[in-house]
Amino acid sequence: MAQSIEPSTFKNGFKQPSEGEPWIYPKPGAKELPAGPHYVTPQSVDIVTAPVNNSLGETKLRSWPTIFNGTNSPDGVPDWWNPSTEVDVLIVGAGPTGLETALSLVRQNVSFRILDKGEMPLPTGRADAVLPRYVETLNAWGISTDVSEEGPIIERTAVWRDGKVLFHGRSHQSDSRYRGLHVITQGQLERIYVRDLLRHRVLVERCTTLKEYQISNVDNPERPIKAFIRNDKTGQEETIHAKFLVGSDGASSMIRKKLEIPFHGVSTDLYWGIMDGKYESDYPHAWIFGCYFSTEHGCCIIIPREDGHIRLYTQLSLSLIERVRQTRQEIDPSFKESGGRIDVHSITPEEVLEQSNRIFAPYTVKFASPLTWYAIWKVSERVAESFSSEDLRVHLAGDAAHVHSVFGAFGLNASILDAANLGWKLGFCSRGLSPIETLLPTYDMERRLHASNVVELSGKYLRYCCNSDIPVPHTHELGKDLGAKAIKHAVRGEPYGIAKPGEKLPENLYLTDFYYKYGAFMLGLDVAYGKSILFPSQDEAPAPVVVDTGVRAPNPRVSLSAGTTGYLYDVMKGAGYFHLVVFASSIEGLVKHNIQQFAKSLCDPAGFYSRYGGREVFNIVVVTKRLPFEIDAMMAGPEFRVLREAAAVVFDDQAPDDDAHTMWGVDHGTGAVIAVRPDLYVGKSVRPDQVDELDSYFSGFLIPQVKKGMNGHA
Repeated sequence: MAQSIEPSTFKNGFKQPSEGEPWIYPKPGAKELPAGPHYVTPQSVDIVTAPVNNSLGETKLRSWPTIFNGTNSPDGVPDWWNPSTEVDVLIVGAGPTGLETALSLVRQNVSFRILDKGEMPLPTGRADAVLPRYVETLNAWGISTDVSEEGPIIERTAVWRDGKVLFHGRSHQSDSRYRGLHVITQGQLERIYVRDLLRHRVLVERCTTLKEYQISNVDNPERPIKAFIRNDKTGQEETIHAKFLVGSDGASSMIRKKLEIPFHGVSTDLYWGIMDGKYESDYPHAWIFGCYFSTEHGCCIIIPREDGHIRLYTQLSLSLIERVRQTRQEIDPSFKESGGRIDVHSITPEEVLEQSNRIFAPYTVKFASPLTWYAIWKVSERVAESFSSEDLRVHLAGDAAHVHSVFGAFGLNASILDAANLGWKLGFCSRGLSPIETLLPTYDMERRLHASNVVELSGKYLRYCCNSDIPVPHTHELGKDLGAKAIKHAVRGEPYGIAKPGEKLPENLYLTDFYYKYGAFMLGLDVAYGKSILFPSQDEAPAPVVVDTGVRAPNPRVSLSAGTTGYLYDVMKGAGYFHLVVFASSIEGLVKHNIQQFAKSLCDPAGFYSRYGGREVFNIVVVTKRLPFEIDAMMAGPEFRVLREAAAVVFDDQAPDDDAHTMWGVDHGTGAVIAVRPDLYVGKSVRPDQVDELDSYFSGFLIPQVKKGMNGHA
């Protein structure tokens, strides 16, 4: 949503244009009103979305401050808002990363406060699409439909050079239920998140900045972070004590600088003019996602948006770049490092459009509407040397930890992987479920590996498209060991691809090869983490499943009941549970015996399940090849009682070549139990009778909630 919603009516059962403001109540000029209290439509405001526009006028977005502006509401804060000065987590920065971290914490009943210096969520612009893995995570949190059904879905790509087609075909395909690239503005995402927090009685504290913070175990050892915050609008100051601090405060992060963490990488000499609006063009693929290259003038990127709008990225010419370099902002050392949006008014949208037409020649492009967003953007590619402080009390996420080019749509999508990863770990430590010194180091190890891969891959893509020879940053070895020796770097594209090693492809096949190699990584599905206490290497003995540890948990279709079908992830909801997925095959023979042993362990007060938190920590899912009407007889008997009570049972009744057991590569002779983390990554796989191995796995990073006695009893 890049502009105000037009009035409409559903009088005839479908959406049709209407007049006036049908959302207003009471209706203007109404002669009679209901007796007593009644609903009154809150006040709205019109926000100009682009500070600089073309000659066709300006675009406005209707916003609702009492809903979206948090503590900056014109009606003041609600009576129920009384935030504590002692919380588990303080989040600084309420862009997508900070809000996503908040969504994870609020679903774990972890206390937090979230601050932002801005007066409201971002109206329009910036990030523009989400990838399948991103939506899978939001599905676990219960809000995927708000995101996946907002804008168009990109499933095709067209790439041209100098008037000739290099690539035109299907793209963004995967095994995810959320196929394609889902277009949505960053501002709309932020508003979805803000509404979610409001439903959980949480407000974003707007116009509020972190002035300083200290870490000391002397005054408040349980909450060693002492943060001084200030409302810049009212001048009110407050001191907050917290267990952890999250720096989601952007590429120029004050928190990263206070920690004196280097921001490794390069600031490129590549600049983009970015314009959202409607266009007229004779370019045949003007409304298909893709790129248009000019050997002489540079590159344009097209992203089709909602309601016929297009986002047009245009690589600026040297003459325009020279003008940008004269700005005071370019001289600022902090901006030179972080890159991003340039506050420049000396380059007009018409001048950027002239450059677009040089690139698109022999085709032409014209404005067909006012712009809904306009920006000049400098590309910087950097990764923080560490995402966590040495004492593991302060953590960086999103742009504060890594920045990269727009190619691949990684920015917004990497942020939710940061938030989902950090969120459950902060939750477990805050709830006393995990030791800080054991669990939290894995955040840096895992997310910095992915960020380094993103910078390298998006950098390769950028340089090909922009014909640049700037060296691609390689930051994997800068900082602590990433545990990546045991995995293949996705950015190497090995062993995939259509070309043999060393073979040079013609340009029309280069991008085909590129998408073939890196497609799953670009969609967020091939994001493997290194081996660690959370992702142990499988023993030499054959594993009961083919799927490795440290990778995305596959999400096959299953039947949820006799009358409902869905996906495995539909019974793996929440932000703070380890999912124990029990593959039970036909529940007979050795498999039945093994599952009985697993079920027996659930009743044992000294077993891992009871000792580490039971239903508060674990969500058990049984996947069986039996049909719904058979399950009661197959799981009869007292040994299955606890499993029947604790587990969700789903039915793997797809054809054998497409069922869940085949997708996971389950050994039908033994069955399997897979420990899947809250962020839907595979942690450990064992036979169902190997409960001691599960105990050993969880003992590596969980704190017993019921202590095991010397004789093995609680």
